[in-house]
Amino acid sequence: MIETTFVLLKPDCLADRHCGDVISRFEASGLEIVGCKMLLLADEVLAEHYSHIADRPFFPELKAFMQSSPVIGLALSGENAVAHVRDLMGPTDSRKAPKGTIRGDFGRDSMVNVVHGSDSPQNAALELKRFFADADLFEVTGKR
Repeated sequence: MIETTFVLLKPDCLADRHCGDVISRFEASGLEIVGCKMLLLADEVLAEHYSHIADRPFFPELKAFMQSSPVIGLALSGENAVAHVRDLMGPTDSRKAPKGTIRGDFGRDSMVNVVHGSDSPQNAALELKRFFADADLFEVTGKR
């Protein structure tokens, strides 16, 4: 089933200049970029995006990290895109992520872990709407 999912390249990804490597991995695996946006994350967006952990003691540190630089939002489309992206990323905790995964190769820990990816088709739909207007998403075939 063709899905579109949301991916966020985090501040560490930009600071460590891994954006090209990360995007290349997504593209090489057959996913297509159908939306791309660089942005600064406002307090309201972060509170909504991380509403499930906003009451945790580490949230202020996470918020400061996510606002430490611009981030890049991607809409990626492909066969079972949500699960496919999650497999490519590896577990949230980079220390537990196997080599060969994005987090295993470039991440440091549970927060400084290079990339966020939607964890379900339902959350992908919500996150795509949070970060992209309909006019910001395109249909790309990637075939020539």
